[in-house]
Amino acid sequence: EESLQMWDLNKRLEAYLARVKFLEEENEVLRAEIQSTKSSPAGDSWRVKYEEELRALRDALDHAFREKCTAELARDNLYEEVQQVKSRCQKEQAAREEAKKQLSLSRKELEEERRAQIWLKERAVQLEKEVEALLEVHEEEKAGLDQEIASFSHSLESFRCAPVTFQPVEVEDYSKRLSEIWKGAVETYKTEVSQLEGSLCQAKENLWKAVEDNQQSQLQLQHLEKDLAGLKARKEMLEESLAQQWQEQRGEAEKFQALAMEALEQEQQSLRVQIARVLEDRQQLMHLKMSLSLEVATYRTLLEAESTRLQMPAG
Repeated sequence: EESLQMWDLNKRLEAYLARVKFLEEENEVLRAEIQSTKSSPAGDSWRVKYEEELRALRDALDHAFREKCTAELARDNLYEEVQQVKSRCQKEQAAREEAKKQLSLSRKELEEERRAQIWLKERAVQLEKEVEALLEVHEEEKAGLDQEIASFSHSLESFRCAPVTFQPVEVEDYSKRLSEIWKGAVETYKTEVSQLEGSLCQAKENLWKAVEDNQQSQLQLQHLEKDLAGLKARKEMLEESLAQQWQEQRGEAEKFQALAMEALEQEQQSLRVQIARVLEDRQQLMHLKMSLSLEVATYRTLLEAESTRLQMPAG
């Protein structure tokens, strides 16, 4: 039985040695193939191709990163422009409110000027009536004076025969007084008329100024409304372009992330496959090493037992 065991162990040892030799030969062949592939231009071309693909992927990644940075800068610039447009719109709104306030004030002033003009017209009508009344009174006084002069002339003619009682100094004084009263009335009338004309001209000038201010304020308001409409349209265009760029940037970022994730997943899958292969080869080698070490240990124990058994009779 021991000889059969030894024979079996010898057979197994021979098979082990033959397998080890075969593996060494196969290892040498593989080493030679690896050296040949390393030294051959095909391996270099494969490596160069792999490096070129890796470089192209890195360049694409850098380009995408630069595009992302430029898109972010454009987004920031658009945001700043939108903020500036908003501030300008607020300023235009404030200016519009101020223009509305000024327009309301000018309207109030215009109403006051209109009321003053109406009052002045009424006052002018009253003054004209008063002037007419004064003229009528003056005409009546003049007619009365003419009658008195006529009666006085008749009395003079009747009293020509009595030159002693006639006093021409009183008549001259009376005529001088009448002429002075007439001149004073005419002067007062002229002054009142000139004052009324001046006040009427001033009222007309104020009215024209108020009308011109109202027209200017209306023109300014129209310009401000046009500017506000233009700014609103520009704001809408900027918001649309910003939204479009956001969508484009988001789509490009999603595409880039999808491509990067696919590449990473593929690389991760290949690495998993390689790691699994390496672990499997290593596990197989470990099992083989353990089995061979067990066989060698058993073979050594058997050889030692056989040697001790052979030495025992001699002893």
